Amino acid sequence: MITKVLSVGGSIIAPDKPDVAFLSDFTKMTSDYLLKNPETRLVLVAGGGAPARVYQNAYREVAASFEGDQKKACSFADENAANYACDWIGIMATRINAQILKTCFGPLCPSDVVTDPTKAPDVFEGRVMVAAGWKPGFSTDNDAVLLAEKYKADTVVNLSNIAKVYTDDPKKNPDAKPLDKISWADFRKMVGDEWVPGKNCPFDPIASKKASELKLSVICAGGKNIPNIRAILDGADYVGTTIAG
Repeated sequence: MITKVLSVGGSIIAPDKPDVAFLSDFTKMTSDYLLKNPETRLVLVAGGGAPARVYQNAYREVAASFEGDQKKACSFADENAANYACDWIGIMATRINAQILKTCFGPLCPSDVVTDPTKAPDVFEGRVMVAAGWKPGFSTDNDAVLLAEKYKADTVVNLSNIAKVYTDDPKKNPDAKPLDKISWADFRKMVGDEWVPGKNCPFDPIASKKASELKLSVICAGGKNIPNIRAILDGADYVGTTIAG
């Protein structure tokens, strides 16, 4: 059985509320793909995306409003502890996103949402398995890499709200250029080695380190372009950035 792993960004599943059009189109496309490729199964890992950041920012605003004894009692003086709290908020956002994604696939996805990739079953029921956030310290990109390792997938398809990786942030640098390919060494120079909850980058630094060690390829592509996702699954030409080597 061939396993393909897709990391589906939370900003694609629910940018502010569940995107019914995307969920419908994505489910129909992937279901059709599975029907035509009976030896293939899909592992889908749901991210927290915008909902996670909304709740994380709300927590930080509340914490900042406390003063004196209240601040000592109700907010974390240590930034690491605050980041840990924000990670858990983000993880919970991934789990509700994962649950609606799982539910959309009905009988194709009979198993419960996986919340610990190290305890995922060696053989899962159905044709689709959905996973969500595990624990603080990284994003669901890292969970996708660990599941790719477990199920011997050679590629992770990372679907987000950007069509390609750029040389720099195009919102800040008008000279930033889109990339078709980039090495792990160069990509990791761009994203660094540190994970911060809510960090917005094409692929999580912790996941990037692990994927580089495993010699995985990662394809970063736009999550709303359903025909393009199908082209990636079919091994056809696609629009996106391949990180490898």
